Amino acid sequence: MDVYEAVDSRRAVRAFSNEPVPKEVLERVLAAATRAPSSANLQPWHVYVVTGEPLAELKQRATARALAGDGGDERQYPMYPADLIAPYRDRAFAAASQRYAALGIERDDPDRPMKIAALNTDAFGAPVVLFCYLDQMMGPGQWGDAGMYLQTVMLLLRAEGLHSCPQVMWTMYRKTVSQIVGAGDRLILFCGISVGFENKEVPRLRTGRADMAETVNFIGC
Repeated sequence: MDVYEAVDSRRAVRAFSNEPVPKEVLERVLAAATRAPSSANLQPWHVYVVTGEPLAELKQRATARALAGDGGDERQYPMYPADLIAPYRDRAFAAASQRYAALGIERDDPDRPMKIAALNTDAFGAPVVLFCYLDQMMGPGQWGDAGMYLQTVMLLLRAEGLHSCPQVMWTMYRKTVSQIVGAGDRLILFCGISVGFENKEVPRLRTGRADMAETVNFIGC
């Protein structure tokens, strides 16, 4: 797949089929992703690939917590700034309305929070979830490295015909995740990435993006 095609077709898919993902494909993707840029070559990411019975157990435990109204574990880092201002707040609100309306959850649905939580803790039906951790000693630069690594992974998944959905939501249930993957106390859960083949029976959603002129300035050219 052409790089431009991979970038254009990558999107956060929130409906996966139960078709299994071959281990050799995951190994090929993750081996190639080791070439992602990393300042001072620290390669600060620690990745756990969960599928099969362990993933089913994780989904069951996390969903039980969500449906019980569990507010989640103490945050190790904020998902978003506490006081978002325009235009960031407007983009977030618009995207949230679009993505869950496409899944049949309207904004005025009284059960909306619980339905959203249950979809997320099921990893949208994905048969594989990658969990990315960083050592607690790492700083903003290394978190940026992890972001570049994960983007590389997601683009390589597209080259294999797979889709993905990055989910910071898993940090809410980080202790449950740690029980399954065995991550050490020094590691901070950055996010999970659901991986699989798209369920094409569910309506597709492609959220809009700001015009390049809103975010890019050309100087000297």
